[in-house]
Amino acid sequence: MTVDMSVLESLGINLYSNAAAVLSELVANAWDADATEVSISWKQNGETIVISDNGRGMTVDDLNSRFLKVGYKKRAIEGSSSPKWERPYMGRKGIGKLSVFSVANRVSVYSVTETSQSGLEIEVEALRRAITANVAYQPEEIDVPQEFQSGGTTIVLENLRSKRADLTANALRKRLARRFDVLDQRPASEGGFAILINGKRITYADRQELKKLEFIWEFGRRTLDDSVLPAGIERFVLANDVVDAANNWRIKGWIGTAKRPTDLTDDEDAGSLKNIIILARKRPIQEGIIEKLDFSRLFGNYVTGQIEADFLDLDDGYEDIATSDRQRLIEDDPRVTVLQRFLRERFLEASQQWADARPKKEAEDAIAKYPKVREWIDSRPGWQRPPAEKMIGTIAGLELEGDSARQNRMDLFRAGILAFERVGLRQVIEDLDSLGSLTAVDLLPVLASQETYEAALWVDILRSRVEAISKFKEITSNDEKEKVLQAHLFKNLWMLDASWERATQSKRMEEDLREIAPGVFSLDDAGKERTGRIDIRYATTGGKHIIVELKRYSVDIDISKLMEQGRKYAVALRDVLNKSGQLAYSELIEVVFVLGSKPKARDRGLMEENEYIKNQLASINGRYVLYDQLISNAKNQYSEYLDASDKAKSLDDLLASLDGDSVGG
Repeated sequence: MTVDMSVLESLGINLYSNAAAVLSELVANAWDADATEVSISWKQNGETIVISDNGRGMTVDDLNSRFLKVGYKKRAIEGSSSPKWERPYMGRKGIGKLSVFSVANRVSVYSVTETSQSGLEIEVEALRRAITANVAYQPEEIDVPQEFQSGGTTIVLENLRSKRADLTANALRKRLARRFDVLDQRPASEGGFAILINGKRITYADRQELKKLEFIWEFGRRTLDDSVLPAGIERFVLANDVVDAANNWRIKGWIGTAKRPTDLTDDEDAGSLKNIIILARKRPIQEGIIEKLDFSRLFGNYVTGQIEADFLDLDDGYEDIATSDRQRLIEDDPRVTVLQRFLRERFLEASQQWADARPKKEAEDAIAKYPKVREWIDSRPGWQRPPAEKMIGTIAGLELEGDSARQNRMDLFRAGILAFERVGLRQVIEDLDSLGSLTAVDLLPVLASQETYEAALWVDILRSRVEAISKFKEITSNDEKEKVLQAHLFKNLWMLDASWERATQSKRMEEDLREIAPGVFSLDDAGKERTGRIDIRYATTGGKHIIVELKRYSVDIDISKLMEQGRKYAVALRDVLNKSGQLAYSELIEVVFVLGSKPKARDRGLMEENEYIKNQLASINGRYVLYDQLISNAKNQYSEYLDASDKAKSLDDLLASLDGDSVGG
């Protein structure tokens, strides 16, 4: 068996895609060497990277037998922990040293022990040639410079591969802070371990995801100090930290949620924070596990975290289940499957707590920005307040995107407030208890559909109706009123009768009468025969069918002509409805004429005109209403009602003020 050059390329040059992963391997080596400090000198687009530690160092024999030997089994030869501080060894496969060749074409190693100084230099191209020629590669022996003679090991990376080494020092700090949980914060005299970038120690302040958290769940007990978390964060403890009781497999660490999913993806230096890193022996062994949990709840879009599961990297006969780059695990191993199952259960537990707590927190923020919402909630009956707060918080916390996001949120606030004012609201409020995990797509049909607006509360309806009627009054052309009302009455039959609120059947404007009863015709204003039509046919919730005939404002019409048309419409419609089994009594059909002036009654004989017209209309269950009367009565009816109700005015002010508010952003 021979080893081809492709092995070096696969395990070193091409295995690692970024400098943070490479330097993690060198930091791990420093940890294993009982160092209390590792210092990285890093400059963007610089020519060199210098990594120095104050560990126990390596002799020439150590360099040859351990460092230069690819596949050196440290744990099998030296045991599972370091001699001085008894740290569990991070290294296992003996190939991490090859990672340096993925970012540098020249690597110099200087190591100083209590009794020796040694140095060597490796040129990647010379190494390639030796392996290709199937001969042993002999690094060049070099002297240790004065600046590196104080002890420990220093590795200098030169002739860098710019694409893989193109990081700022700030970005490197943030990425290493995530990969090592800032390691041991104890002082050096107690075995603490510090990572320095350009002379500055990495701390929890470099953990960018911690700064984004709104809620956090810790396994077993609280371990993070309040000082490293944002002010006002809500903390939970997931009491169960036992993954497998029989083997005593436990986990430590935390998961947390951000206020918005975008909070976990917008850090250019730290990269995407939207993943959960699994650590074993204080270093990453799986970068991102949530996608393996078959967890599709909304909670998963907001979550980040770090979990320590040392049982994934056990010695004493356990297989090595980490991939070569230590970014993934062998998924069918029992340790992995039991961890995934355990985490899914804890995620479900946390997501339920989040669904309950998040709307409350969002509501607090929204109410702080908008005091009138607080007043509105306080005015609710006691049983309505908790779900009202939850609804406000759910809307405030929705992830809405685009230029219209703010207006969409305002519409949702308005719709939600109206829903709570609806008569007979108890069932709706009970339904709102489940809204904590809904998305905007789920919530809009519940709160913001036109049906909900129309059924929600008279206040907003009254306000919009008064405004609509006011616009009608501005029309100065008498004949134009017919056109305007004909278009709007179709959608707003409440102008004819305030009780006509909601329909169970569709409304149709100018429906061709031939579709109802072929052969039935009516006369136009000149008395000529024309294709019959019903301007509006409408079915109320009680099953009544209303035929509305609009006449031009200026037309002077006799009651006999109206009766002729109305009777034909009513008879034809009743006949069709009887045949379809929809009509049991003739009085279920009503005919309404909208006119510019009162009809004439030229052939009434000695009967008083108004009485005659009333009797004629009664024979077809009909009536008439004048355009001007319609507008005036409707405006007076709704304006007086709106002005007379203190509750209506109060809620109207609340809804109007939302248009100028910035709740929820």
